[in-house]
Amino acid sequence: MVLKARMIDHVNMKVKNLDESVEFYKNLFGFVIKQEENQNKIDTPSKIIGNDSIKLCLYEIPNMSPEGGIAHFGFNVENFDEVISKCEELGVEILYDGVINWEKSKSIYIVDPSGYELELGEVSGGGL
Repeated sequence: MVLKARMIDHVNMKVKNLDESVEFYKNLFGFVIKQEENQNKIDTPSKIIGNDSIKLCLYEIPNMSPEGGIAHFGFNVENFDEVISKCEELGVEILYDGVINWEKSKSIYIVDPSGYELELGEVSGGGL
């Protein structure tokens, strides 16, 4: 028997500045604060933000570095045709010269305030 995973439940992230990160994800995706502070016994400022499908658990670690084993986080964006204008409106730099055309989808790549690279994709899982 194998466990049948249906989706990513949440991503737990270290961020350089909690308030700046909350604002970035709020302004880009409309995420709301789901929980003000972590309910466990960690003394690190934290918030859980997201929507009905996605949760990000953010922990403020001012000297954190995003370098490591994760290349990027991917978000499927329902209104993909509005991605570029929204990023331009917010002053978010689009990497790799704009839209990347995959076989069954399109994506753009950006960086959040803590240095995490995000892929914003037209088709969930690239259509795989």
